[in-house]
Amino acid sequence: MSLQHTLSRALKALPRHSALKSASVCLTPALLRFSQIRSASYSTPAGSKLPVLRQRLSALNTTKSGNSFINKRYMAHAAKTRDPKFKQLTAADVGKFEEFLPKSRMLVSQELGGSADAKDLEGFNTDWIDKYKGKSQVVLFPINAQEVSQILKYCNSEKIAVVPQGGNTDLVGASVPVFDEVIISLQKMNKVRSLDQDSGALVCDAGCVLEVLDNYLADHGLTMPLDLGAKGSCHIGGNVSTNAGGIRYLKYGSLHGSVLGLEA
Repeated sequence: MSLQHTLSRALKALPRHSALKSASVCLTPALLRFSQIRSASYSTPAGSKLPVLRQRLSALNTTKSGNSFINKRYMAHAAKTRDPKFKQLTAADVGKFEEFLPKSRMLVSQELGGSADAKDLEGFNTDWIDKYKGKSQVVLFPINAQEVSQILKYCNSEKIAVVPQGGNTDLVGASVPVFDEVIISLQKMNKVRSLDQDSGALVCDAGCVLEVLDNYLADHGLTMPLDLGAKGSCHIGGNVSTNAGGIRYLKYGSLHGSVLGLEA
């Protein structure tokens, strides 16, 4: 059953005088899940039919066995088993990573000879809405493109799966591991490299927080062509990779149109 069909059935089940009948509803699965999770945080006007709509959506979206129609429809692509072609990490691999990075910029589980426990790794293995969870045992924190290149070159040669991670603010589980992939966190790649005030060209690391960049440019009489709700924690690298929109889209256009180049 499609999401549109589910919403249509729920709306038709409401009383005829409901104002929701005339509303045009278009929600992505991520937004729908978010609205259900956060609905308790918001009050609704007296006589509102929104609680009824939520109840009907919940009932229609669940089968007798407890499975979700929406999850079946939109998560059918998710891998059910780990691909055997990818290598299981060993202490030897961790030793190789130590050739690229100091131990202070690595989080390694106790099972692989490190000191990190499950709680230390939880924030990197779990997405923002606590829906998607991975089991990575290693988080690496490079500070420049050269270190990223060294890590990826080794992982590619050894067939070690990796997942890049920025601010981890997405709602679809794209920034957390599916299984035990190595997490390459860009948190420490957070420097502004240069700013040409005449052309307005900014060179910065992928791990720079959007709000930090916006404040930096404001001090120079400039502004970022992007602004959105997660600006206090999202990274510009993630913004570019997803071509994020935001409230300045109509004025400045697509974010990709503002990108002059990438270093990889």
